[in-house]
Amino acid sequence: MLMTKSPIGGKIERLLLGPAREAGLEKSEIDSITLTFAGPIGDMHAGLTRKSDSRTKALYPRNIDIRNVRQVTLVSVEDLAFCASTLGIPEVKPEWFGANIVVSGIPDFTLLPPSTRLQFAGRATLVVDMENHPCSQVAEVVGRHHPDVQSKVVKAAMHKRGITAWVEREGALKTGDAIALFLPPNRLWSHARH
Repeated sequence: MLMTKSPIGGKIERLLLGPAREAGLEKSEIDSITLTFAGPIGDMHAGLTRKSDSRTKALYPRNIDIRNVRQVTLVSVEDLAFCASTLGIPEVKPEWFGANIVVSGIPDFTLLPPSTRLQFAGRATLVVDMENHPCSQVAEVVGRHHPDVQSKVVKAAMHKRGITAWVEREGALKTGDAIALFLPPNRLWSHARH
């Protein structure tokens, strides 16, 4: 597959980690993240494998080991601002969406195609798995801060909650790093039904 470097690039605005699932979806801000092939060191979503869940129920029974292509969650400041505006609240914080990396400068960030590569200043590279759809868990977190909008969060965040990705090349990330985009060939399968 021939990848094409996009003239559009971005920048890391914030980095966040959440070490324990028991602590909930929200993550805490840090200055740098080290990515290994298993994901961000110290994050609850790191691992070469993960348990199957509601996202994979058409393929597998729940709680069996499958490849972890949801090691990292990314969201853009632009998509967060859109969600906040749609909900009529001052802001939607990235930690409410469970994000690890907050980026800026990439339009329609959540709609990046699967297999897009995001290469960071130190050459660490992530591969986009897919859009990270909003869920009731995200709505509950936002609702703790703004109870009057909880029922509207899923709809407002659709196509704006960011993406999930997995590590293709290890390395360190820090706030302010530049991001280069490498896009896969874009073709549509004529037999797909939506």
